[in-house]
Amino acid sequence: MKKYIIAMLCLFCVFPANATTVVATVNGKVITDADITARTKLMSYQGKISTDNRRVALQNIIDDAVKLNYASNFGVNIPDKDVDAEIKRMNLPELSTNEKNIARDAVRAGIAWQVVVAKTVLPMVDVTDADIAAERAELARDRGLPLNVTLVRLVDVPESVRAKLSSPKNCDDAMRMAENFGGAPQKITAKQYELSPDVRDAIAELPKLTWSKPVNSSVFLVCDTTKTDEYKNLDKIIKQNAEYKQAMFMADQQLKQLRRRAMIVIKDERYKL
Repeated sequence: MKKYIIAMLCLFCVFPANATTVVATVNGKVITDADITARTKLMSYQGKISTDNRRVALQNIIDDAVKLNYASNFGVNIPDKDVDAEIKRMNLPELSTNEKNIARDAVRAGIAWQVVVAKTVLPMVDVTDADIAAERAELARDRGLPLNVTLVRLVDVPESVRAKLSSPKNCDDAMRMAENFGGAPQKITAKQYELSPDVRDAIAELPKLTWSKPVNSSVFLVCDTTKTDEYKNLDKIIKQNAEYKQAMFMADQQLKQLRRRAMIVIKDERYKL
């Protein structure tokens, strides 16, 4: 009886009840259930919440391994001090040892991937004038450009009146036109990014001295725009943003190919598609 009890105790020593479950391997690197738990916590600290957090966390860990493996082909090795500085900047709460390791892997992979993209993808990016115009329009619509905008707003415009509004010669002409139709036009001068989102949407791609389509029963006309001091480097920033977006799209396609070539083995049925 004693021998049986000792044997059972030894069995629990070899296979403890809280043994870490291997969920997957990627290029031979083991990913455990505890790793996924740590990554879901990191995601929550970053405000990234998904309805399928654990599956997303596993995919993120796989991507980290794939990115680091690919980056090593280019001799990219991110120093610990850079990783530590980024983690400090993230202002995370106290982490367990495993959570720290997972966070460090995530940060190292993220920085390494940016370096690889800058070296291999960005030089191939060639944005067109149309790409830049689209980026400018998106900026104007979403956040507003650093322009001083003078515009006329006509509130509660009946459709019968709106149809009669023609292109004025200047802002004063627009004001007189609106008044002749019985309206009470408002003349506004402000930085575009200070305007409300609905106004920015209305004038984002609106040619000067052209009445907009109705927006909540109002119509707008841009009289003039002047560049602010903030506008000086805007063209360069807009081009960089357009290049970055195109580079990120190309990098995402490349990452999908790298995933397909990686040796990924899912061992836990819960994570198999």
